[in-house]
Amino acid sequence: MRSAGILGTGAYLPEKVLTNADLEKMVDTNDEWIVSRTGIRERHIAAPDQAASDLAVRAARQALERANITADQLDLIIVATVTPDMSFPATACLVQEQLGAKNAATFDLSAACTGFIYGITTGAQFIATGVYRYVLVVGVEVLSRIVDWSDRNTCVLFGDGAGAAVLGPAKEGYGFQSFELGGDGTGATHLNLKAGGSRFPASEQTIKEGGHYLYMNGREVFKFAVRVLISAADEALKKAGLTKEDISLLVPHQANMRIIDAAVERLGLDEEKVIVNLDRCGNMSSASIPVALNEAWEQGRIHEGDTIVLCGFGGGLTWGATVLRWSQDKPE
Repeated sequence: MRSAGILGTGAYLPEKVLTNADLEKMVDTNDEWIVSRTGIRERHIAAPDQAASDLAVRAARQALERANITADQLDLIIVATVTPDMSFPATACLVQEQLGAKNAATFDLSAACTGFIYGITTGAQFIATGVYRYVLVVGVEVLSRIVDWSDRNTCVLFGDGAGAAVLGPAKEGYGFQSFELGGDGTGATHLNLKAGGSRFPASEQTIKEGGHYLYMNGREVFKFAVRVLISAADEALKKAGLTKEDISLLVPHQANMRIIDAAVERLGLDEEKVIVNLDRCGNMSSASIPVALNEAWEQGRIHEGDTIVLCGFGGGLTWGATVLRWSQDKPE
């Protein structure tokens, strides 16, 4: 089994920015209410002609360039998303075509906001076992297409964006040190998109009932999130033989500032050891963690040998975490 790590990251955020002031004109809400309850001040919204694959390709190209990998060197493309271009083919296939990654296998992965963690966990196994050498993992969402813009409780939360990482062999002792994944289907009703699948196919009735909009039981998701965010990080650290004191940087899912603050407090971390872009991006589901990771790298907050913890939670309900010893250097 060989070590696998991240060789390069990339991100793309749509140009249009929707501020809380803009939302005040759309629904019965205000900036103070949104900020005090979520920490969000603005979010990015995809243009009408942009789909998930368009955002994903922009992030992927940046990650490939930084990893010094060409598209035709990719062996596998995994796209984590709950807002694919279409039910099928997989958005990963569309990304492959636009990148010109003619040698890559492709598939999509659905784990909601935990999607990127599930994606890199999956991709790393192909590298560790020697099946593949280079894997592209993209977390991308166009949540603005499934948000009910008349529902003030949910429309203020979400944004669009894409984050990507190129995975490949890592130097011995570096790369991914552990993984922790989990799921609890008993909470499936708390966060979902009810209509459009085989149980409730699209119909005049499902449209009238708003079944094609995202639904979230905020209270239940909040309680679940605080608990599993901490437990997932703790378990991943334990598997890696590390403790909270070893964390150089925590990259949590960007869903709600109160959830992040609670996790940071219970983990006993200083603020400078946590990356937060929630205020500028909102909750981008599977794109949140890779976009935040890329931002931390661009800001010079990640250094050779740092211990990075990525952790998240999402619909399913799902959760996951990984511990990564950072190095972008390829092994000899």
